[in-house]
Amino acid sequence: MNESYSASYAAAGVDITAGYRAVELMKAHVARTMTAGMAENIGGFGGLFQLDTAGMAHPCLVSGTDGVGTKLRIAQLLDRHDTIGIDCVAMCVNDVICCGAKPLFFLDYIACGRNTPEKIAAIVGGVAEGCVQSGAALVGGETAEHPGMMAEDDYDLAGFTVGVVDRDKVVDTSRTAPGDAVIALPSSGVHSNGFSLVRKVFDVEHADLRTPLESLGGRSLGDALLEPTVIYVKPVLALLEGAEVHGISHITGGGFYENIPRSIPEGLCARIEKAVLRTPPIFDLIAGTGNIPERDMYNTFNMGVGMSVTVAKTDADRALNILHAQGVDAYVMGEIVRSGEKVALC
Repeated sequence: MNESYSASYAAAGVDITAGYRAVELMKAHVARTMTAGMAENIGGFGGLFQLDTAGMAHPCLVSGTDGVGTKLRIAQLLDRHDTIGIDCVAMCVNDVICCGAKPLFFLDYIACGRNTPEKIAAIVGGVAEGCVQSGAALVGGETAEHPGMMAEDDYDLAGFTVGVVDRDKVVDTSRTAPGDAVIALPSSGVHSNGFSLVRKVFDVEHADLRTPLESLGGRSLGDALLEPTVIYVKPVLALLEGAEVHGISHITGGGFYENIPRSIPEGLCARIEKAVLRTPPIFDLIAGTGNIPERDMYNTFNMGVGMSVTVAKTDADRALNILHAQGVDAYVMGEIVRSGEKVALC
């Protein structure tokens, strides 16, 4: 039991004993993420990880950092905090996998108005679940109380990951060629981007987030919006082992128009067939309620495609079989063509 206590600090709004209690509650979650390289040191000053580079000629570390953005407001309004951590992990690990890197470990940062140990532990429980899904170890983190700067029930969540890839196995977009297939990896919904627009469209501060809606297949608006981001790490790692991948894009803020071009060389274009896209009903509800133009929808949201992968046309069937075996209902949504624009929706 930690005997540290400061009455003066508590009077200023910071309860350090709550911090110790939160650490105790989260230890069981952290234990779920133990991997071969992780050295147990929860509560210490640094997260320890022993890097195994066996079989790699030129190992490269790849880092990624992100937060959950204003999706957090939905979690706060619903007082449900056990999945938002999955989103935080996903936003980081889905980025580093785009260059072929396997996530090694993750750290989180939670800023809050008041440290409620059970709430913090629930958030970290979601982070741990995201780490388990991605095969990363949760080696540490930080929780900070900001009384006077944040309302008592407010919090923000961010994190970062470090992965590793052999330099010779980094996804090489220069091999992309006309005729390559562009494969869609379906999203679970809005994921963690565009929520400032979502909140405005639905006026979430005053909306009914709990009543089931026929337009959402019987789900409530809150459930649909809080659905966690899909973590694509393990399926994509399997794909990289079994097929030649020419490009990977994580479809986040900026939608199709900003993210797909990041994996397309100059002079080539990803031509996407809108008719084949499997767009969840939440996007129709957003567009209809907010009177959002189609281009803005594709320039803000993932529209049902959380990640795109480009492979040679002759490798498309093999790639799809690998992804299907991993439980991903992937499908071909377009092809690479010669053009001055990087992405075209037809």
